[in-house]
Amino acid sequence: MIQQRRKKKDLDVLEMPSIPNPFPELCCSPFTSVLSAGLFPKANSRKKQVIKVYSEDETSRALEVPSDITARDVCQLLILKNHYIDDHSWTLFEHLPHIGLERTIEDHELVIEVLSNWGMEEENKLYFRKNYAKYEFFKNPMYFFPEHMVSFATETNGEISPTQILQIFLSSSTYPEIHGFLHAKEQGKKSWKKIYFLLRRSGLYFSTKGTSKEPRHLQFFSEFGNSDIYVSLAGKKKHGAPTNYGFCFKPNKAGGPRDLKMLCAEEEQSRTCWVTAIRLLKYGMQLYQNYMHPYQGRSGCSSQSISPMRSISENSLVAMDFSGQKSRVIENPTEALSVAVEEGLAWRKKGCLRLGTHGSPTASSQSCATNMAIHRSQPWFHHKISREEAQRLIIQQGLVDGVFLVRDSQSNPKTFVLSMSHGQKIKHFQIIPVEDDGEMFHTLDDGHTRFTDLIQLVEFYQLNKGVLPCKLKHYCARIAL
Repeated sequence: MIQQRRKKKDLDVLEMPSIPNPFPELCCSPFTSVLSAGLFPKANSRKKQVIKVYSEDETSRALEVPSDITARDVCQLLILKNHYIDDHSWTLFEHLPHIGLERTIEDHELVIEVLSNWGMEEENKLYFRKNYAKYEFFKNPMYFFPEHMVSFATETNGEISPTQILQIFLSSSTYPEIHGFLHAKEQGKKSWKKIYFLLRRSGLYFSTKGTSKEPRHLQFFSEFGNSDIYVSLAGKKKHGAPTNYGFCFKPNKAGGPRDLKMLCAEEEQSRTCWVTAIRLLKYGMQLYQNYMHPYQGRSGCSSQSISPMRSISENSLVAMDFSGQKSRVIENPTEALSVAVEEGLAWRKKGCLRLGTHGSPTASSQSCATNMAIHRSQPWFHHKISREEAQRLIIQQGLVDGVFLVRDSQSNPKTFVLSMSHGQKIKHFQIIPVEDDGEMFHTLDDGHTRFTDLIQLVEFYQLNKGVLPCKLKHYCARIAL
């Protein structure tokens, strides 16, 4: 009897998911159980599969995961393994290079199901990066739904507030109507045709007679229950699209380019409106739950399942996040630990740079040269990338107010450029070096406000709007796995 119990106990241990501990130096810490066995619940019937996830610099990491793991759980695992700060903007993307398409994998989606739809010969990839705009429409819906593109099936008294727009999207009794002109690729042809489209809860329709909304003039184009919405990355090159703001419907199951229903908007704001509305109509309240409760995945990885661990002497202390407009208490201990590690590394790096610049007895010319170069180790600095590449990176990580990066100027090698998003557009500001009494400074406003290095400049505009349209909020970084 005792031997049978021991055998049963050994089997239970062997069948538990083997999740590597991302903090081996804490192997004797009470956090160890949280990061390994506590990250995924016990389940004896779940199969495991190896997936490969890429970062923007094409480095990759292989992960052995259970079959019912969600996209949010994969992001959480990579955040912990790489000691990143979890600000809920980390996202998993599905990238289809052979047809030039990409989409956000929603936090609740099962990753293995996504991979099961890939063809054997397709070189598709999973990417892990920031997406600040993933749930931004819950915070600032007015930026995502322009008045001229939105109408409602039911009569409304007075104007509709942005909050009411979202409520109507999430309601099952009413539906909003997104309408406007789009370029559509004709089936089996290379030509594109400009048509008036209407998006309703039942699907996407187009008018056969101008802008008429009469039922006899509306023809069904596509539903979104059995298909996913993708953004086109190279529409002009691969599909001959008239603009760079393409998107398409692709069936869930593997299919060729002929199964794609390609569309193209005139501008980024229009494409963002269509894609956001389709996401809301397809997933409804599930998106709102993902936004409000980011740790509640289908595999049971939730902040509630991880109890805070504090000693009696630490009861008066709480972890805080000051990265957003409002400060918040970090209740999840794994997130608090990753924040602490990240801040410690950042301050150590910054402190060493400052000490090497100002604390060493070097000549003033060498000190100035060091001041001019210490920004190169910062995650927001992107060296000699082009204007187009800067815009692509910012669009990729979300056209949210305050997303930014700093780069070398291509037109003037002695200057730098601050590229940032505001109002669904990308703006570029030249950072000019100025000399005063033999010392070099950086300025954005013709010398009225001066900074000894780019780090000081960025830190100032993260706290002050100054001459910029808004404060710098989220830096656009290329991470490595």
